[in-house]
Order: sequence, then C-alpha cells, then structure tokens
Amino acid sequence: MRKNIKNESGFTMIEMMVVLLIITVLLLIAVPNMVKNNDVAQSKGCDATINLLEAQAGAYRVEHKTAASSLADLEEGGYVDTVTCPDQTALTLHEDGTVTKAEQ
Repeated sequence: MRKNIKNESGFTMIEMMVVLLIITVLLLIAVPNMVKNNDVAQSKGCDATINLLEAQAGAYRVEHKTAASSLADLEEGGYVDTVTCPDQTALTLHEDGTVTKAEQ
C-alpha cells in the first residue's frame, strides 16, 4: 500500500484572521496619534510663521526707518514669501510690530 503525502504549506484561515486582527489593533492605536501629531504640527507651524513675520517687520522698520503698514508690504518687499499660516489662517500686522491671527 502506497501513501500519498502532499506538501501542503501555507497559512490556515485562523492564522490569517489572527494576523488581520493584530494589524487592525495596531492601526487603531496608530491612526489617532498621527492625526493628533498633525494638529500639533500645524499649530507650531503657525507660531513659527508669526515669529518670522514679527522679525521681518522689525527688519523692515530698521531698513526703511518706518513701520510696515501691512503684511503685504513685507511680501512685496521680498522679506517673506507667505503671510498666512500653513493652514491658511489669515494673519494681521499691528502698529507695534506684533502679528496675530486675524479675527474671524
């Protein structure tokens, strides 16, 4: 009598389901953290933009011996490339050289 032995290698359905369960749990942990980190990065980017604009407003004042009347003056003068936050929040330049988010 002769036995037929087959080499059946591969994953069972249970093994595949366990792997998918592990991947799902990892995604449930990772995705909310990525969204939170994106919000923090946007906030820090806006703060950095405000600091840059205030510094460039000071440079404009030193060079021209007068304060810039608006952020458009800084942009037209080549002091900055953009006058909005990375999330496109509008910014306002005040007479004392400070920059804040525009009131909505």
